[in-house]
Amino acid sequence: MGLDTLILLSLIVLFLPLAGFAVLVFFGKRLPRQGDWLATGLVTVSLLLSLVILFARLTSPESVTAGWTWAQFGGIPGIGEVTVELGILIDNLSAIMLVVVALISTLVHFFSMGYLEGDVRYSRYFAYLGFFTFSMIGIVLTHNLLMMYIFWELVGLSSYLLIGHWYEKKSASNAAMKAFIVNRIGDAGMFIGIMIIFVHFATFSFDAIFSAVAAGNLPFESQAWLTAAGVLIFCGAIGKSAQFPLHVWLPDAMEGPTPVSALIHAATMVAAGVFLVARMFPLFTADALLVIAYVGAATALLAATIAITQYDIKKVLAWSTISQLGYMILALGVGAYAAGFMHLVTHAAFKAGLFLGSGAVIYAMHAALHKQHDHDTDAQDIRNMGGLRSRMPVTYWTFLIFTLAISGIPLTSGFLSKDEILAGTLAFSTLNGHWLLPLIAFGVAGMTAFYMFRLLILTFHGKPADSKRLSMIREVPGVMAIPLIILAALSTFIFYSFNPLGASSGWLFQALARPASVVPEAFAPATWPVFYEAISRVHTPVMILSIIIAVAGVAFAWLVYERRSVSADKMAGVMGPLYRGSRNKWYFDEMYEAVFVNGTLALTRISNWFDFNVIDGIVNGAGTVTRGVSKISGWIDNVFIDGLVNFLANITGSIGMRMRKIQTGSVQNYLVFGVFGFLIITIVLLSI
Repeated sequence: MGLDTLILLSLIVLFLPLAGFAVLVFFGKRLPRQGDWLATGLVTVSLLLSLVILFARLTSPESVTAGWTWAQFGGIPGIGEVTVELGILIDNLSAIMLVVVALISTLVHFFSMGYLEGDVRYSRYFAYLGFFTFSMIGIVLTHNLLMMYIFWELVGLSSYLLIGHWYEKKSASNAAMKAFIVNRIGDAGMFIGIMIIFVHFATFSFDAIFSAVAAGNLPFESQAWLTAAGVLIFCGAIGKSAQFPLHVWLPDAMEGPTPVSALIHAATMVAAGVFLVARMFPLFTADALLVIAYVGAATALLAATIAITQYDIKKVLAWSTISQLGYMILALGVGAYAAGFMHLVTHAAFKAGLFLGSGAVIYAMHAALHKQHDHDTDAQDIRNMGGLRSRMPVTYWTFLIFTLAISGIPLTSGFLSKDEILAGTLAFSTLNGHWLLPLIAFGVAGMTAFYMFRLLILTFHGKPADSKRLSMIREVPGVMAIPLIILAALSTFIFYSFNPLGASSGWLFQALARPASVVPEAFAPATWPVFYEAISRVHTPVMILSIIIAVAGVAFAWLVYERRSVSADKMAGVMGPLYRGSRNKWYFDEMYEAVFVNGTLALTRISNWFDFNVIDGIVNGAGTVTRGVSKISGWIDNVFIDGLVNFLANITGSIGMRMRKIQTGSVQNYLVFGVFGFLIITIVLLSI
């Protein structure tokens, strides 16, 4: 396939969802079925073309880049000539991510046709899905930092619109606002990092920046500045991928429709941060990578400890998503580049499936509660479920496969990618110390298996919370069930590697070969060949240990929630403050409310007092002084100035009145006055 054809196909993939958005926004309600078929059809075409691009890319030896001049600036002081381009970059990273975005978006479109049928803003919902897909594909395909940042913000906007789809609910509108504001904090750091890069290199192009750094051209001739720029750019990933400490928005974002959670809060939007780190990976210094690794590890552990105690089915999955994203960030930070990005791909399938599966459960629960005329029972609380596997077999078996995958059980895709992450983390610690990282990684693996099977058992196993309600539960329609089956199939190992116990021999892992680092000693003191050798050396013991830990987590969940051999309530009582902290999400929302929200409100009150008493006092005082001066000035003007003017006017008037008497208009009088005047003057002169 020619390069021009490949570029053309990528542009079509990019703009098809945008075209659907434009049509549905203006004409959606006038179309049959409010245009859902149009939006779904266009994104399906994008998926098919994405598969063509991926196949063409994997059979081609070189990446494809194309750019078009957008704006040219003359000599900018301190920077020089600047040309800003629009461009496309198609390499293995973007081609694989393109398929992930298009695939999940397509399946979510189909699932939404059943889940949101009859929704009050049905056409607008599908329009916003298309706008999000366009924005996300833009991040994937762009070849420069500026365009990535523009699409990055468009993703934030579309996420805001989709989270707040049911904006008449206060909780939904608040969640949309919270997500938007928290992401802006991370994006501010990202923008500063981009500006550091731009001011020094006078370009936004990835290739140009990487080439300059490879040649030894560092920002302001300092590797510390390069580290700072890398960490600041990573702030964008902290926001988008909900990493600590900006993780608080993602659980609240579950207020949006469940298919939205599957699309933007599990598989694509939150994965944009991981994609950013992978795209900019060659630029990160050793110090920047270490910061990234510890942020990922802290996030994975923090979120896992919270997921253990939650009862809202979507909130459990939300915290699970944050934890798994932490896994991906940790992997990239320790240099396990292929493992981290591969986990993004595998996680997209089984986590989207988990969210859609939870959507199927919520859909069935809502229908049953509606038949019971029960408006008080929470349809998302797993304590109100139980025994659903007998009524929803397709949802149950697919949900089981997704749960096995995220738990890292062999024969699943999650086992392949998670095992490589654990091996990479352990190899890193053997070469560089930092033993806390593998300890956290293995610990989180066990917790993940525990809380996910806790969720599965409480939802689908055991006695139902209401037997009458259970009898009203029905399996979801085919348009919702088929996406679950497809995602379940994609959660098995066969699509990624023919070896069920090793990812490194699979096409995906091979396609994600680590890009060459352009930063001098970016991974000191270990060289990359030594790192790979260490991974190979620890792979087998890591695999055995990870299986033991995962099985132990599953077994413990089975004993506690299925067999009831161990009392969950008694464990909660023994844990005491730890349980309450986990149940209340370690009080991060309360802390942020007290420090940042209330702090901001206090600052506004102080500013208001200062404005009212100091600024307004100065202004009002100046006004009072001005009024006093103006009164004195007016008195002087009225008494002295106007008095003098009036006096002169009166004198002049008086003289004029007297002079009028000699202005008779008679020539004879004027001759007499002239003669007498002449005589008087003559006498005066002679007398002198």
